[in-house]
Amino acid sequence: MQNNKSLEFQRLAKEEKNYLGKLAFQKMSVEDYMYDYKDEQPAVYVGTYRKYNDGNLFGMWVDLTKCGDYDTFMEVCHNLHADEEDPELMFQDYECFPSAWYSESGIDEDTFDKIMTYAELDEDDREAYEAYVDAFNNDSIDSFKENFMGKWDSEEAFAEHIIDECYDLVGMMGGLSSYFDYEAYARDLFIEDYYFTDGMVFRRN
Repeated sequence: MQNNKSLEFQRLAKEEKNYLGKLAFQKMSVEDYMYDYKDEQPAVYVGTYRKYNDGNLFGMWVDLTKCGDYDTFMEVCHNLHADEEDPELMFQDYECFPSAWYSESGIDEDTFDKIMTYAELDEDDREAYEAYVDAFNNDSIDSFKENFMGKWDSEEAFAEHIIDECYDLVGMMGGLSSYFDYEAYARDLFIEDYYFTDGMVFRRN
């Protein structure tokens, strides 16, 4: 849900859209990289400290996925503010990526690349990724993908899945297989090997 600050920047961006096309010194059409809220992709509102200190909030919501790579992103930002000789970029707000990666004063190339990888996740995986970061304090998306075991109704349901995938209970126990204690097995699994939160299961590192 957009906050008031985000809505204000969106309104200002729309009001000054015509101004973008009038900047004769622009070397590229920055409007091609404008963020569309319906896309729900990572984006930042790009202004400059000079304009902000002068009481001018002019800038634009830039869709990072439309830029595709860090060099293009930087080119878009600098062309947007080509009326300044050496613009000190100010990222005044952000959308659709983890807050830990946001900085008002800049986005480095490594962070940009992480955001691009995050953008490739679907909505469910983004939710699971954020739960993984909270649980393990690890923001590696590769680690998340390796350790995310999916969504399950309960720890016991996951334990039943492990038994079905890895063991032949009937072959091992015969008629006694119906007495297997899945609840106790699940308890053992989640003591050391797995972690369960909000229906999501992660393998512990």
